[in-house]
Amino acid sequence: MSKSVYVVAGEVSGDTHGAELMEALQETLKEVDFRGLGGPEMAGISGGGIVNWVDDAAVVGVWEVLRRYGWFKERFNKVLAELLEWKPDVLLLIDYPGFNLRLARQVHEHLPETRIVHYVAPQVWAWNRKRIPQIAKTHDLMLCLFPFEVPLFEEAGLRSRCPGHPLVDELEERRVEVNRGSMMVGLFPGSRTKEVSRLFPMMLESAARLLDQRPEVRFVAAAASDKVARVMASALEESDLPAGVVEIQTGRSQLLMQSVTCGVVASGTATLEAAYYGMPYCLVYRVAWPTYLMAKQLIKLPYIGLINILAGRKLVPEFIQSEANAYEVASWLGEYLGDDDRREKLSHELLEAASRLGDPGVHGRAAREISDLFTK
Repeated sequence: MSKSVYVVAGEVSGDTHGAELMEALQETLKEVDFRGLGGPEMAGISGGGIVNWVDDAAVVGVWEVLRRYGWFKERFNKVLAELLEWKPDVLLLIDYPGFNLRLARQVHEHLPETRIVHYVAPQVWAWNRKRIPQIAKTHDLMLCLFPFEVPLFEEAGLRSRCPGHPLVDELEERRVEVNRGSMMVGLFPGSRTKEVSRLFPMMLESAARLLDQRPEVRFVAAAASDKVARVMASALEESDLPAGVVEIQTGRSQLLMQSVTCGVVASGTATLEAAYYGMPYCLVYRVAWPTYLMAKQLIKLPYIGLINILAGRKLVPEFIQSEANAYEVASWLGEYLGDDDRREKLSHELLEAASRLGDPGVHGRAAREISDLFTK
């Protein structure tokens, strides 16, 4: 008998994870009918049942959401109406907590027979742990990316599993056999143009400082897209660095993480990628000061780096806001470039921490956890 699954993802990463999970569910459940909201990858797999909305839905920041409150409310009401009419076996929520947690509450109230599954646990452990019992009341299964998240939701009475981080499958596919270069520094300023505009000029200043001490050092900078590469090229032209010292490469960040001596990485998923490949690095983070001060009031964690949170201790230094400056970064790079033992030690520690992300086959394990709901 065919199973019905309504899926909601609101960002590009969610579309990727959602599409791979849908494929795994097709193999596990054999007959499954998908509807919902997602991106182009999910839409392609669903055969027309999933609407591509990520270009409109993927907004960042409280102000941007408030500006488009009417649009989101209209879309929310339409999704809820579709769910009430279709009455799916499972509501599968992919990350996107602002929209999806509200939707879960409504579906739990009006469709008690529909099982509610969240893939990529909302990071309420970072900003509001009091919400965990509320989530436990509305959900049937929480699929976590990190093992430390499981007991937090389990203690609230919510069935929780950690199939692993979906990055693992992607990173394993892109693993290559290369030796780390000597005196080659990787610069990873992020994927968003605003983030790159804040961080890359500082990285270039760090490069200039380091060159004064070690003129033999060379730099390679990873651009996430052609658009980001243009922003980086403009900053490089405005710098005082000599030609040929910094090379910008597009779409090769994971290869570079496996081949440079050490690096500087913008806070985010890239820090997990770098750790998975054992690349010694320091973390840098800069946002607008009002945003930072607001986040500092909400988030009560000793670290912002995902690998430090996963390890439960500070493996990599975190240069945040005013500390993310050329002096601090160049000093760290100089120390680690000149000390093979420290680099090797940090590399092993990062590899050990990253091993907690799980083994390949993440989406298959997640699909089996969802299919188990039908037998309980």
